[in-house]
Amino acid sequence: MTVLVAGCGGVGSYVASPSNESFSIQASSNTVNTNGQVRFSAVAADGSAVAVNWTIIEGQNDASLGQGAIDATGVYTPPAALDRDSASVKITAQSQSDASKTATVVLRVTPGFLQPLAPENAALTLGANTPVTAQIAEVSSGEVRWRLSSSARGGVSLDANYGTLSEQNCQRSSEAYTSCTVTYTAPASMPAGTSSLYLLGTVNGSNTVAPLHILLNADGVNSTPQANQAAQKGMVQLGASGGNNADYDSDSNGNVLDCCGGTLGALVSGGNGDLFILSNNHVLAESDHAATGDTIVQPGLIDSACAASPAPGAGRSVGALKYAVPLAAPRSNVDAALAAVNPGSVDPSGSILQLGEPSGAAGSQLGAAPPAGGFGEALTAASFSPSRTLELAKSGRTTGLTCSTVDAIHLTVAVDYFKDCAESQPYYTKIFTNQIGIPGNSFSDSGDSGALVVDASNAEPVGLFFAGGSDNNGNGYSVANPIQDVLGELGTQAGQPLKIVGGAQHPVACLNYDGNEPSTSTSVPEEWMRKAETAAHDANESLVSAANGILGAAAGRSADDAGEPAVIVYVDRSRGSVSVPQTFEGIRTQVIATDESSVSNGTAPKSAGMFPGIHLPQETLWSAGAMAELLARRLMADAAIFGVGVTQSHDNPSEAALLVLVDLDRSPREMPAIIGGLRVRYVFLHRFHVTRSKSAGSSRHSACSLAGVEGARKRLPE
Repeated sequence: MTVLVAGCGGVGSYVASPSNESFSIQASSNTVNTNGQVRFSAVAADGSAVAVNWTIIEGQNDASLGQGAIDATGVYTPPAALDRDSASVKITAQSQSDASKTATVVLRVTPGFLQPLAPENAALTLGANTPVTAQIAEVSSGEVRWRLSSSARGGVSLDANYGTLSEQNCQRSSEAYTSCTVTYTAPASMPAGTSSLYLLGTVNGSNTVAPLHILLNADGVNSTPQANQAAQKGMVQLGASGGNNADYDSDSNGNVLDCCGGTLGALVSGGNGDLFILSNNHVLAESDHAATGDTIVQPGLIDSACAASPAPGAGRSVGALKYAVPLAAPRSNVDAALAAVNPGSVDPSGSILQLGEPSGAAGSQLGAAPPAGGFGEALTAASFSPSRTLELAKSGRTTGLTCSTVDAIHLTVAVDYFKDCAESQPYYTKIFTNQIGIPGNSFSDSGDSGALVVDASNAEPVGLFFAGGSDNNGNGYSVANPIQDVLGELGTQAGQPLKIVGGAQHPVACLNYDGNEPSTSTSVPEEWMRKAETAAHDANESLVSAANGILGAAAGRSADDAGEPAVIVYVDRSRGSVSVPQTFEGIRTQVIATDESSVSNGTAPKSAGMFPGIHLPQETLWSAGAMAELLARRLMADAAIFGVGVTQSHDNPSEAALLVLVDLDRSPREMPAIIGGLRVRYVFLHRFHVTRSKSAGSSRHSACSLAGVEGARKRLPE
């Protein structure tokens, strides 16, 4: 969307006076980009809080773009955009008890990325290339600097052996955000050491970075989400961008502020021959707020610059909203909806983008192919075993074709729904039960909602992706409704049995962008480590027994609860099952299989090897599942906990564990190591999003408009 803004203003210079004889200002940071927030507080000399009134008194940003806002609690939210590489903002705190007592602080604001790089992941065969675009919250100026790296977090820079970058091309205008594009070309031969690398985009040389994860291969596999986001000219293949034509936010004057979209996931047939497009309620039915008969378009508004049909450049109609399982209904348990297909608009084979075989050509994308047709594959405790890794794949609008494993079953999870795309108007918090938990930061993102999740070994439908979240270190988590529940509840709405349209079973290329991610660890406080060392010493005295298969003990860090210590208990790998207590002297134990000589000469590993997926016997999972369902509601009464399920312990992979999802912005009342006789694995995430990016901060801005700008804005047609 093109949005007009006023011209740039002058630049001022500000001096801070952050303290007086009564109080001083403390800040969580002295710099922030447009995606973040800063918390200020006023503190007396004795450390007590001082009640103050917060005010932004001046700033360098152009007046039409604003200086941001600060609330009564001292939380500052930056403006949606800047007119320069950085802008200073002067904030004053005035004592509520004595108006003569004031202090000021100066904050530096820099532009941030409006969304992840496009694409945010790509699989390329040797010699292939892809254009990469970054959009930043700056008008009239600004640039993105590019480099190849070994890590998403700015590791070692890579040379031309890992590919080359074209000259960047930046578009800068007073009427739009700055957009920069570069072309990456894969090397002619596979580089030594790794086939996984990152293209990093950096805003104006600052520490604001966005990564594109690239997987190189010599197998002819070319895959990027650009195919999923594009407007299709012929009959639509699924896995494509789409959504409700009315799914946008506007102000009282009809100015468009934001818009939504998702994935047209699969083709579904009814018992009487009707054909439907399957996706989420929040994609097709605007989280219960759409009307039956609403136009469903391809691509979605998010890929049409928020222009609704029939405006020029808008998507075309491919169906009409027909059925939606209501979210705000206590007994519903899926986020799902159906659109009746417009005759001749959708590929009748049910083909999904990138589910096909590699062509082998350097510039050719993975082809489309239908999933296995029918009622799908049910995931139960019997689906898992110590010898099998169940891999899942999905093709969605934002991240394209990605692959991961199952990390949790029997998952009860709370998901927040909103009335608007910006997630600023709360609607309903839905608690889903018996969901599928999928690990990995790269498996999904906002816009993938509605994608069909399949078993990568046979293309059998397994679930419908609908929500995801992440932490602050690039670790993500996705949730899918079981496909049988989706078809069952929609079938009740439609009054006829439903099944997935598809063909025979076939394997799907499994692109796991998280497979080479470096593990992130949280340091353990020294005092806690000293306690673990004392406990390990005692364990060597009381637990070690060659007859019982326990060879030694040492202090370490828990893999089930980041930041917690553990007593490492070394067990004889030549033995079968070795009994180890779940805690020792109140500290978690971590079981590592090794041999006696490694323990005696000090070469035994300090952490357990973690294997993706669940590898446990059926009876173990059944028992743990019953306990998880019994405990879920009680644990989730704590506002900091928004999910409980069954997973595999990382501290002792022979045991099941409770998976507990904890809100990063809240503190649980308690975090016991053992609940109901099960180890507990805690995963700290931002609460799940359904429309905003899973990694979006609390002040994420729309890429479709310059919020707060006075002047002309493009309207949707009446």
